[in-house]
Amino acid sequence: MKKTFLILALVTTAISFAVVACTNTEAKQAEGKEEVALSQDSLIKRGSYLVNAVGCDDCHSPMQHGPNGPELIMERRFGGHPSDFPTGGTNKDALKDGWVLFSFTSAIGPWGQSYAANISSDETGIGNWTEEQFFRAIREGKSKGLKEARPLLPPMPWFVYKNFSDTDIKAIFAFLKSTKPVRNVVPGPKAPNEL
Repeated sequence: MKKTFLILALVTTAISFAVVACTNTEAKQAEGKEEVALSQDSLIKRGSYLVNAVGCDDCHSPMQHGPNGPELIMERRFGGHPSDFPTGGTNKDALKDGWVLFSFTSAIGPWGQSYAANISSDETGIGNWTEEQFFRAIREGKSKGLKEARPLLPPMPWFVYKNFSDTDIKAIFAFLKSTKPVRNVVPGPKAPNEL
């Protein structure tokens, strides 16, 4: 009888520890505190999913008007604001009334005019970036991921994206580094007095 009770107690204790361990692991993963190691191929696939889910193309890929509305210019995908695209004039009255003006790859507001960065794998984009730079850009909002750089300008929502898990940021970086390089030097931002 004692032996049966001892075995039952050990089994119950083992099951309890297993349930607690699984619950803690699931909770840590849900909070993004425990990272899952992915193969390079899996990182790229996850990155593709995330880039498409959060709409990186909406700002970083030039578009043209097509029969059904805006369409990506696929040969310039992730190339940022094309240096050869005109931006038109600025409606300063709209800005005075509190409006923010958007084109496909540029925005004008109280900060001045900002242009979507080239995030393709070309050296004029993020082709020469390190993963550390990419993390700094996303987590700290630093231009080009450099410590002493200016802050990223609106409308880049880095303050939302900083909440991605480390694995997700690695996946996005891996996917972007796998994309077709688009050679394009994006113009620098304009201060409000330059508009």
